[in-house]
Amino acid sequence: MLITLLREHAGPYRRQLTLVVLFQFVQTLASLYLPTLNADIIDNGVVKGDIGYIVRTGGVMLAISVAQILCTAGAVYFGAWTAMAIGRDIRAAVFGRVQSFSAREVGQFGTPSLITRTTNDVQQVQMLALMTFTMMVSAPIMGVGGVVMALNQDVPLSGVLLLMVPVLGVALALIIRKMRPQFRLMQDRIDDINRVLREQITGIRVIRAFVRDTRERERFTASNTGLFDVSLGVGRLMAYMFPAVMLIGNVTSVAVLWYGGHRIDVGDMQVGALTAFLSYLMQILMSVMMATFMFMMVPRAEVSAERIREVLDTASSVVPPAEPVTETVLKGHLELRDVEFRYPGAEEPVISGIDLLARPGQVTAVIGSTGAGKTTLLNLVPRLMDVTAGEVLVGGVDVRSLDPALLSRTVGFVPQKPYLFSGTVASNLRYGRPDATDEELWRALEIAQAKSFVADMPDGLGAPIAQGGTDVSGGQRQRLAIARALVARPEIYLFDDSFSALDYATDAALRAALASETADATVVIVAQRVATIRTADRIIVLDEGRVAGSGTHSELMASNDTYREIVLSQLTEAEAA
Repeated sequence: MLITLLREHAGPYRRQLTLVVLFQFVQTLASLYLPTLNADIIDNGVVKGDIGYIVRTGGVMLAISVAQILCTAGAVYFGAWTAMAIGRDIRAAVFGRVQSFSAREVGQFGTPSLITRTTNDVQQVQMLALMTFTMMVSAPIMGVGGVVMALNQDVPLSGVLLLMVPVLGVALALIIRKMRPQFRLMQDRIDDINRVLREQITGIRVIRAFVRDTRERERFTASNTGLFDVSLGVGRLMAYMFPAVMLIGNVTSVAVLWYGGHRIDVGDMQVGALTAFLSYLMQILMSVMMATFMFMMVPRAEVSAERIREVLDTASSVVPPAEPVTETVLKGHLELRDVEFRYPGAEEPVISGIDLLARPGQVTAVIGSTGAGKTTLLNLVPRLMDVTAGEVLVGGVDVRSLDPALLSRTVGFVPQKPYLFSGTVASNLRYGRPDATDEELWRALEIAQAKSFVADMPDGLGAPIAQGGTDVSGGQRQRLAIARALVARPEIYLFDDSFSALDYATDAALRAALASETADATVVIVAQRVATIRTADRIIVLDEGRVAGSGTHSELMASNDTYREIVLSQLTEAEAA
């Protein structure tokens, strides 16, 4: 999985990778040749007292060292650049895939997990790529080259390597085998911390209102301790690696000195050759150390690559049409035909058998008890989710065949929990129509009953808005979200309980202003408050995901028990009449 992911995203950077391999190959050959030259200086220069030979050979070593430094710098530069580029591309791919997800896929993974996969998981893969390009490319060259050069110095002494390499391989394999499941658990624990932290930051007011600070600290401590315990377990395994490598390497060095000393004593080996052999032994050991460091990273990066691939391989249930319709005939026309939606694996659908027809100039309201499927119904129109049966028609065309850009221009959606982006009032209002003028923004704010509080802000339209709109009240947030929809001037307005945080006076004033502004548009309102929808041209009553009745307020009061029960739970008989 990891190799496949890296291969896919490393393709555009073949030229840079070729340079990395070339530079690493040259600098490794240079480092392998230097001990041989040093052995020649000892055997042919120092032992024989030939100063000229020492100077000449030393000059060659200096030139090779300069070339080695330049190649190392080039390899690190291109390796780091390529690794960062691959990380950028993977992040962009994950982000692009998440952007295509419907609400169903986002709920399947969970927001905290998607954030972790886009940041921490990509970082693990990126770091592995960086270490591979800057270290791992040279490790096998140095290891194989060190063995060849050691054989060139003395074949019998090289027999020690036949024992060292297998022992090292077995030791590392046993440790790495235990590390992989620990890294999978570590990434899951990071997800858990992100989830808890996100809940606590978002719900800080609720926590303080119910004095649950101690309980939330305990929750975070539990998640934090869980990550600590797993990290400690991984750390223990890592702690075994370097001592194991160093122990085997040092024992091998002692064996080489003992056996090499005997060979020098009997005249079968030169002192310089033993020195060079020890240097090559250290280079082999260094290559193993680099490989060990890489092997420590590979299990975690492999787990991260699997988590990234899970996102990239998940197809959105909302698929863009192959041949999108770019123009509609029935402007502002909205129709639902025998619509059903059910979540994968659910025994019962959330909504089923829904028929609805809304035309321009009409206000259609949807009301029902909590969990009746009102929000789900509205989410199907802008394709936040797709129907599992039936059709949703906008302008006479199935939304699954409409061009997504046309659908977003046609439908203006104000969700149940309006979200404002960090920026300014103006940047949020222009979100759906960037070319809107200041006059149009003020006009939308006036209709949404938000002009007064925006005008009172020090910078007016330029007043800063925090992420999520946390620096304004719930009612102000709803009015700004309604103004944002008005600026876009869609043909169909969908209001999903968008007036719930408003007082009755503001609610009435806003609906009166909306009536004139949206006279030529189609308006669909989902609400719990009867006063908000009682004047609608048509009211749809939902009960357990099905239409329990439709008609005007007076008709439903006379004929529909479900609607009458909802109304009388909020109003007296006289007020309802």
